[in-house]
Amino acid sequence: MDKIEIRLTFPAMFNETLRKFGDHNAYAFVGEKPKTYETVNKEIRALIAFLEKNGIRPGDKVAILSLNMPNWAVAYFSITFMGAVVVPVLPDFSSTEVANILEHSGSKAIFISNSLLSRIEGFKSEDLKTTILIEDFSLINSGKGSAKFDYSALPVKNYTIEEEDLASIIYTSGTTGRSKGVMLTHKNISFNALKGRGIQFIDENDRFLSVLPLSHTYENTLGLILPMLCGSCVYYLRKPPTPAVLIPAMAEIKPTLMLTVPLIIEKIYFNKIMPTFRDKLILKLLYKIPVIRKKLNAAAGKKLLKTFGGELKFYGIGGAKLNKAVEKFLIEAKFPYAIGYGLTETAPLLAGSNAQRSVFESTGPALEGIELIINNPDNKTGEGEVWVRGPNVMKGYYKEPEMTKGVITPDGWFKTGDLGNFDRNNNLYIKGRLKNMIVGASGENIYPEEIESIINNFRFVVDSLVVQQKGKLVALVQINMEELEKKYQILKQDMTRQVEDKVDEVLSELKECVNSQVNKFSQIQKVVLQPVPFQKTATLKIKRFLYT
Repeated sequence: MDKIEIRLTFPAMFNETLRKFGDHNAYAFVGEKPKTYETVNKEIRALIAFLEKNGIRPGDKVAILSLNMPNWAVAYFSITFMGAVVVPVLPDFSSTEVANILEHSGSKAIFISNSLLSRIEGFKSEDLKTTILIEDFSLINSGKGSAKFDYSALPVKNYTIEEEDLASIIYTSGTTGRSKGVMLTHKNISFNALKGRGIQFIDENDRFLSVLPLSHTYENTLGLILPMLCGSCVYYLRKPPTPAVLIPAMAEIKPTLMLTVPLIIEKIYFNKIMPTFRDKLILKLLYKIPVIRKKLNAAAGKKLLKTFGGELKFYGIGGAKLNKAVEKFLIEAKFPYAIGYGLTETAPLLAGSNAQRSVFESTGPALEGIELIINNPDNKTGEGEVWVRGPNVMKGYYKEPEMTKGVITPDGWFKTGDLGNFDRNNNLYIKGRLKNMIVGASGENIYPEEIESIINNFRFVVDSLVVQQKGKLVALVQINMEELEKKYQILKQDMTRQVEDKVDEVLSELKECVNSQVNKFSQIQKVVLQPVPFQKTATLKIKRFLYT
């Protein structure tokens, strides 16, 4: 497909897929019959006709606030095929955040799933006139009367879409507070999906299982546009991806590709795999012998692969840094993991490799056709801010020209805000966010993410955050109280005191353990219990700005 000159727009690429794979499965809920690309095409055309009747024109903004489902894809393509601009909204955004996005984007219509209707209750806007229920495309309200969705309808107009036309405005949840509207063109996203295919071969026989929100750029480009390019089928869950939902779904679908964030595989490792090697004394001792550990991990890897359906060839991990211990296990387990790196502003993928070429702690080399450099690298370490230039770099932040100028240089380099370096094989290593970096008393660079990675390996730790308070390094740590109580069989009649004593003991032990593994200037001075779970973004990164 790369050899054929196809215009980098969604309708052009979809038409090519239709020509090749029209009768192939496209989208389905797990356990239900998939829609073919031919069926999806008819629905897209009917929905364009419906949007026309409701006064939507090229350039208008149309929001999608919905859980993942086949109709999400139909809505997305119908909006962009007619030259309108899609505004995907994360389902976990609060009513206030949703209102701000709808207001700021000037959205004229919204597709919304039934379970999220309460998020726009009471919202009033001069622009938003049309609300459509995404499950069946029924009209909730409209400024244009009461037109009904008709599956047999056809668009009145023909639309010509250009590569540089705006396709999407994605509002980042980010970890820094204020959401920004990232403007991505048809070319930005299409180029990125096309080059992503160069990392891992994908065809019409592949099956994706979608577990991340489609409104996030990671899942949007690589979990929606990429499989569409290849004629693959994507399966969605009707319920949140808890183990009770996910395990039977994977057994049924037998996915060949999945896109996830580190927390999912980290939870499996720390909650399911590690306890089997740690709780029995003989296994605990044997696991310390490298040769035996590798054999035990390889056996665990086979079992893990079977849990994922047995046919997985690509388990993509992105959105945050993967824990070192977990990655070591995945290598020894021969699990087909691959790490990618990117940002919403770059549509998103910048660097990555497939499972056969994964390099420990690296995100792999730059994507073909993209320039990645380290700006102003440190003479000793080679570390500096990662800059990128290429066809996937956003048009800018919506209605924020000054903010855009601050991150895109006059000659087109986008400043990622991430610190990294390259090895001799051009593999990229991300050290952390520039704004998260802590400067020590003597000017040393301290990367909190690296310290957190060590803390999160410690038993009973659910999550952690390293911050600087009054010149001291402080670790905020969330403990798994249930596991702690179970391990020490704490008696109910004296639970509070016993729990507090055990927590203090664990935190003290943790501090000692961490400080034995980090350099002098990265030593933790204080460990504080985080009593409630940290607030997180869609890719399950902690919203640091709330705690610093």
